[in-house]
Amino acid sequence: MTYNCMKLAKTFILVVLLVFAGSAMAQDGTIYPLKAPAEPKAIPLGTGGVDGQKAPETWFRQWGDPMARNISTATLTPFLPKPGKANGTAVIVAPGGGYRWLSMGNEGWEVAQALADQGIAAFVLKYRLHPTPESLDEFKAGMNRPRPAPAASANTSPGATPPSQPQLDLSDQLEDAEAAYALILKRAKEWGVDTDRIGMIGFSAGAGLTMHSTLNSKTMKLAFIGPIYGGMGPVEVPKNAPPMFNAIASDDFLFRGQFGVVESWYKAGIPVEFHLYQNSGHGFGLGNPDRTSNRWFDAFIHWLNVNKFLTAKTGK
Repeated sequence: MTYNCMKLAKTFILVVLLVFAGSAMAQDGTIYPLKAPAEPKAIPLGTGGVDGQKAPETWFRQWGDPMARNISTATLTPFLPKPGKANGTAVIVAPGGGYRWLSMGNEGWEVAQALADQGIAAFVLKYRLHPTPESLDEFKAGMNRPRPAPAASANTSPGATPPSQPQLDLSDQLEDAEAAYALILKRAKEWGVDTDRIGMIGFSAGAGLTMHSTLNSKTMKLAFIGPIYGGMGPVEVPKNAPPMFNAIASDDFLFRGQFGVVESWYKAGIPVEFHLYQNSGHGFGLGNPDRTSNRWFDAFIHWLNVNKFLTAKTGK
């Protein structure tokens, strides 16, 4: 099945992506205020607030998609398969947005529902963000302010900025991811989850968080990961690293001809699958119209199936 969601390029990863945001927003989408959705199934993770956060959580719409910013209370929203269809596999879904906002529709809810339709218990992680101005006009003005482009670096790691840019503190985001994983473990029986088959997939900054969790968490034992259009620089791979599915477009400004993270996984002897698509730019979610990346989700599901994650286990 091809998921053609009629989207244009959206979210950005880390501070380096904010460099590109001004031109992208001017060309592709106007920001409109949006009333916060009810989110009745969202479960607070109890990880605390954000230091220095004064503005309340607010939402806006861009390219037709709902996005949230100034998130100071992390939540996890379950998208469970229909009765009788669950296969035991679970996925934490981390949307992107440069750690300043989250693309909740395009890279969160839509992806989670698509996973649930495949029998996978999916959980959208709405993690805490770095503060932005309370005023939407000030937020837009800040995003449209011209910034000098950073120098490319072959040593840029997923979840990190080039050396010329300050490194963002991801301790809050890692704590949120660990709390989400712990909650799924705690309620695994209720949600029909095999605790040995919990993975994580993320987009843009969410891909950075997925990689950051893989490289740094002492409590998460992910069965597989799927960083989608994240940073491509080399990393030091842990001995117990999970299999990785990685996808990005060649015209994504995060690619820049780098294969470092894929090469790192390969040299470490950890299973890795990599899809470099001809076009789609950045932030394509489940797919853009008439782009080669439109079948990445199909490839991901096939990869999960070949690796025995879609076959329900018996006696567990």
